[in-house]
Amino acid sequence: MPESHQLTELQLALLRVLWQRGEATVADISEALRPDRSLAPTTVATLLSRLERRGVVTHRVESRQFVYSATVSEDAVRHSMLSELTEQLFDGDVAELVSHLLSAREISSGDLDKVKDLIAHHESRMEVSDESR
Repeated sequence: MPESHQLTELQLALLRVLWQRGEATVADISEALRPDRSLAPTTVATLLSRLERRGVVTHRVESRQFVYSATVSEDAVRHSMLSELTEQLFDGDVAELVSHLLSAREISSGDLDKVKDLIAHHESRMEVSDESR
């Protein structure tokens, strides 16, 4: 079973900085987040320390500063969080999740076309996979 990465909105904000930059110091992350949220560097350091204990980030020391980097990819976190959400809210029913997404808000015809293309692409991959068995 894939590793579970259930993260808060604030933890995701920190990770997004790391995913974008590759690595960053506490000061770098505090500065990057400043336009949306003013967090004290000690708060950022505490959050990073907790994420490190969970194995989500790691650090190296450079000139007596911790330089952090993510140990999990954005895709892995999305997959984990969406899988758990699907299980918890839709009892694992992917069709029900998609139905909810389509009915919960106004969807542009362009977005609907993209979804149709994704489904067609997925179906063609499944057919190739079935033929190779």
